[in-house]
Amino acid sequence: MIPNCLGCGAPLLRTVVDLGSTPLANSYVAADRVDEPEATYPLHVRVCDECLLVQVEDTVPREALFSDYAYFSSFSDSWLQHAAAFVDAAVERLGLGPDSHVIEVASNDGYLLRNVVDRGIPCLGIEPAANIAEAARALGVETLVEFFDVDLARELVASGRSADLVVANNVLAHNADINGFVAGLRAVLRPAGVVAVEAPHLLRLIESVQFDTIYHEHFFYFSLHAIQRAFARHDLRVFDVEELPTHGGSLRVWACATDDARPTAPSVERVLGAERAAQLHVPAGYAGFADRVEQCRASLRAFLRDAAAEGRHVVAYGAAAKGNTLLNVCGVTRDDIDYVVDRSPHKQGRHLPGSLLPVRSPDAVFEDHPDDLLLLAWNLRDEIIAAMAPIRAWGGRFVTPVPLVEVFA
Repeated sequence: MIPNCLGCGAPLLRTVVDLGSTPLANSYVAADRVDEPEATYPLHVRVCDECLLVQVEDTVPREALFSDYAYFSSFSDSWLQHAAAFVDAAVERLGLGPDSHVIEVASNDGYLLRNVVDRGIPCLGIEPAANIAEAARALGVETLVEFFDVDLARELVASGRSADLVVANNVLAHNADINGFVAGLRAVLRPAGVVAVEAPHLLRLIESVQFDTIYHEHFFYFSLHAIQRAFARHDLRVFDVEELPTHGGSLRVWACATDDARPTAPSVERVLGAERAAQLHVPAGYAGFADRVEQCRASLRAFLRDAAAEGRHVVAYGAAAKGNTLLNVCGVTRDDIDYVVDRSPHKQGRHLPGSLLPVRSPDAVFEDHPDDLLLLAWNLRDEIIAAMAPIRAWGGRFVTPVPLVEVFA
């Protein structure tokens, strides 16, 4: 049976890449459950010939993905700096103050809104994972434990909680009902309000073969072309866009009501032009990605095979969802890598889904002296290398896996 596009409803006839069936990328396994079978789900990515929205063929119920979540944003120093810089710039750009109201959708542990609270600007976080919302509340960030949609947006407006700024960072891809989600963004805005959305840029994903950023939580993979079309269906107009280095290359899209008088910045046409040059404005431009994924997979398998032959001890850094896609698609197990380290105590003591690598503290690296540290969270490469630089004292090396294996002595 041919599925339909979750955005426009057209038949999804064209495959971008089929990564097989994998466990949920954030379904970390308790130590006493490693012998139990894990549920797996297809990870087949298609592009819509009509609206160019790239999406997974099958979706998983959001309650299975987000109600008890293991990702806490505040365990990345660079991400905290990124959020603080955004708030500084947005306050100045939009003239936000004590009479303003900021809403963040998928506010996580308060990593961003804590900066809004510090400025005395009223704000509200919306976060479906109760365990993470509690961390935000401990920072003084008012947080509503709900999934955001158009119905909730209307309830907020009715209660006087409409927004001058709605922030939705790395969440647009997380809701299979993209139309209901975008309609909610529009509904909760004040007349002159603005939406700021960050999302990994599909152009960079394809250029750098970032197939590991494909997992079940990410129902969608966005070009600016596709975002424009999705927003236009719900009376939102993209008036500016920034290209960011985060997550291997992201877009920050600024949008307002369609009839808002704000001019459209030249940046919008610049990014659209880059996408046209890469043929992302036509369905045929998505051909060939699957072959490049196979080259990346072969590169990592060859590295691990050679490391074993040479007796090199390999461990991984970053119990990240992207790393779980990489390991599972490449068939990596404890026969290849002993364990993974991560700063988050919420992941330590558990096992990665699929590969079942145990998650330990980064201190383990300095106790065991491995030869190679494979950076699964390669998007934080500079931050990790700086923190783990002492491994060079015993000849340890850093390794990044995409688009092909690269070793840093």
